[in-house]
Parts: sequence; structure tokens; C-alpha cells
Amino acid sequence: MSNPPAARPQIGFDRFIPLDWAACALRVRAGTEESDALEALLLLAGLGAPSRKKSRSVLKGLWIAPPWDLAAFADRGIELWKGDQEVPIQALCWGMAIATYPFFGKVAELIGRLTAIQGDCTAAEIHRRMAETYGEREGTRRATNRVIQTQADWSACERLDKARRVVRQPPLAISHDGLTAWLVEALIRYTGKPLSVTSLQSSAVLYPFRLDGSLTFVISRSPALELRAEGSGSSLVAIK
Repeated sequence: MSNPPAARPQIGFDRFIPLDWAACALRVRAGTEESDALEALLLLAGLGAPSRKKSRSVLKGLWIAPPWDLAAFADRGIELWKGDQEVPIQALCWGMAIATYPFFGKVAELIGRLTAIQGDCTAAEIHRRMAETYGEREGTRRATNRVIQTQADWSACERLDKARRVVRQPPLAISHDGLTAWLVEALIRYTGKPLSVTSLQSSAVLYPFRLDGSLTFVISRSPALELRAEGSGSSLVAIK
């Protein structure tokens, strides 16, 4: 008797979420904005009731009511923003998106890898590789398009040639130690395993950002992260 086929992973992030919606959701969680403000943005976009409900669900998972095991992580991101509102909301929303929605992170990983050498790739390449993991079906293709559109709106990439080509935008330099450590933690939460410190600055998943400074020093000072020595003399970073 053959084993049943493995279930496809859930998509979760299947809507176009402009950065101003995600930023508003962050402010709602931070207590600096009322939830009515987010509802007003959804209405202003002209969405019908079903689309508003689906978009609201993505935003709920992103910031307003993330999974229980990410609530403290989300709150630490909020505290970074409250402590220094020059901390880019784009980076905070990206960290929450990859930690909460593996589908978003996988699209980011593919764009980061495929554009690493020449700076661009075709949307067809991204769709083909997403289908290998999430299945060759219309829902996968539609959700992938919406995540690419979202990442473009968040200034990570640009869609050209009627959205057939994806071009990487120049990375945003991150020099805030707290934000750097928080993004590293988001990356570990996405991958689900400790990572080599030397791999962090070239991470495909964090392709819109350049992590400046000494990562070993930043990690050593983070209360959420720890360094682990490897036999080869290199170090791994893990969540405490």
C-alpha cells in the first residue's frame, strides 16, 4: 500500500498588501492608531467585502494578532519602532512577513537567489520554482503574483515588461544594531534552524537589505540570540 502524498504547505499570504496597510497594522498593534484607520484604507482601495476580509486576515497575522509563538517577537519589533521611529517600517514588516508567512519568505528567497548575479530574473522562473513546492495550480500562481507585487510596493524589487521581469532594487542599509539582530532572528524563524554567521550578509531572503557592522558583535549583545561554535572554527547563530 503506497503512502498518501504529502500535503502541500499552506500559502497564507495570498493578497496584495501595500506597505501603507502593513504600516497601519503595525501602528494599530503599537496602540498609536485605531483599527478604524486600517478599515478606512481597505475601503479607500475599493475592495469588496470578501477581499477586505481576506486582506484583513493577512494583516491580522502580520501584526495585529500574529501566531502565539510570534507575539513576543512582534512586540520586540514594535518596541524598536517606538524607541526610534527612524527605524524603517519596511524592514519591520519584512521581518514579520518572513517569520509569519513562509510563502512570502519563499518568494523572497527565490527573487534574492535568481537576481543575485545579474540583478533581474523572469517571473516565469519564480512561478516554476514556487509550483515545485506549493503545487502547479492557479491559486499558487495568483498568490505568487500578489507577493511579488507586494514586495515591489515595499521597494524591494520592480516589475517590468508587463510584470514579466523582476528587477532587484538597491538594498537598504541597516546599521541599527537592534533591528539587525531582530532581522537575523526573523531569518532564523523562517529557516527553522541555526545559521552560519558568515551567510547572513548574503541571505537571499533578506535581499532588500544590507546588514552593516560586525554581526558577531551585534549577535553577542542580543538577548534573543546566541552564538554557537562549529568544529570548523566558524560560528552559528541560533535563537535562545
